[in-house]
Amino acid sequence: MTVPSINAGRSLRRLSDLPSPPGLPLLGNALQLRGPRLHLTMEDWARTYGPSYRFRIGPRDAMVVAGHDTVLEVLRARPDGFRRPAMVEKICDELGEPTGIFLSEGEKWKRQRRMIMHGFSPQAVKRYFPRLVQVSQRLRKRWEAAAREQRSVGLGDDLKRYTVDTLAGLAFGADINTVETSGENIQHHIDIVLDGMGRRQMSPFPYWRYLKLPQDRRLERSARAVSRATAEFIAQVKAEMASAPHLADTPATLLQAMLAVSTEPDSGLDDDDVVGNVATLLIAGEDTTASSLTWLVWLLVQNPDALQRARAEVLQHAPDPAAFSIEQMDALDYVEACAQEAMRLKPATPFIPLETLSDREVNGVLVPAGTLLFCLVRHDCMDDKLFPQAGRFLPERWLPGGDALRQAVLPFGAGARMCPGRYLSLLEIKVAIAMLLASFDVLEVSAAGRSTPEEMMSFVMTPSALQMRLRARS
Repeated sequence: MTVPSINAGRSLRRLSDLPSPPGLPLLGNALQLRGPRLHLTMEDWARTYGPSYRFRIGPRDAMVVAGHDTVLEVLRARPDGFRRPAMVEKICDELGEPTGIFLSEGEKWKRQRRMIMHGFSPQAVKRYFPRLVQVSQRLRKRWEAAAREQRSVGLGDDLKRYTVDTLAGLAFGADINTVETSGENIQHHIDIVLDGMGRRQMSPFPYWRYLKLPQDRRLERSARAVSRATAEFIAQVKAEMASAPHLADTPATLLQAMLAVSTEPDSGLDDDDVVGNVATLLIAGEDTTASSLTWLVWLLVQNPDALQRARAEVLQHAPDPAAFSIEQMDALDYVEACAQEAMRLKPATPFIPLETLSDREVNGVLVPAGTLLFCLVRHDCMDDKLFPQAGRFLPERWLPGGDALRQAVLPFGAGARMCPGRYLSLLEIKVAIAMLLASFDVLEVSAAGRSTPEEMMSFVMTPSALQMRLRARS
């Protein structure tokens, strides 16, 4: 048997040789990994059992790696050595959601990658930038109204509206405007789908195939709502392209490009691929950036010196939110350093679940094909030997001459399957923070009676509900 090597040169151990937290018969460690603190549990186990250990979900063994060198090597070995867990794809199938680039594998992923990467290239995002400023202006108006009425705003919910509106506009040319609407909307349903998928992924038994709980019925209703919205986006763009055939040759949005390619002979893309990518981009792209933004606002408020320096940079380079330009955003080096530091301390994806495609060596361990492998991305980020004063929010470490160990911080993954939306995400963060700091004084960000917000893990890691009070700057 040939065993591809990740870290070679060591005698191989078996998965069963790794230390493991005690579990229960049949269930294994599944009960310990339920709920919103499962990522913290895995991080605690890494401190107890070391950077490589195992646990069980029901009858199935899983391996955890936490050292950044090993995590980086694993991520770079995709797509040939590792894939997203097959269970996630099954969950999507059960919900009637075709898979897009986030879950696609093999040749299907390779066919989609070039198109998706082109749609999220810096050039494509820059063309969309005026619409991004428009979305930020709507958020500014929403917060100005709250400031006048001296009421707080739900920080996380508002930033989710901002990110889903931005993504829908860039990728699909759709002005869904959840920022200025209330009640149930696509962002509300995306939240329910994300939470439900995260919950089902860590379940030791697919009970929902036999018994539907209220939360399962709610999940399936929201999945249907996302599917309806996806179908509406596609129908609208198809109608636009039928009336303007030149869009097939010069598409202005990612959805137009996908539809144009899917009609070409031998493209390898079909309607399900288009539907899957629309749904995937909505679901995967909304929560990650909104979570990073929410944590960043919280951390800035907790660190007044950093907040003051970030505001000074914004007022120097981008004082008027209605007239933001790409060049102004490019000049916000300290704001970007703040974003990088927030993603080190509070990553939206504190672990990346994978599955081995063949027998592999991982950090001196023979890992059989089909084994779940969880890569902890925050473990080394909190090591004082790698990041001096690792628990502190110190954006300066990301500026030239700083001490940031960049290869240990992987907010967008690594390798060929690195997140294609990383440039858009950082730009969204800069625009939102620049608008906030130029327009408002942040009077308070509170965590519902707690001194600090809880870390809540579902599909991504978000803070518990935060309320923000603002005062408009003159």
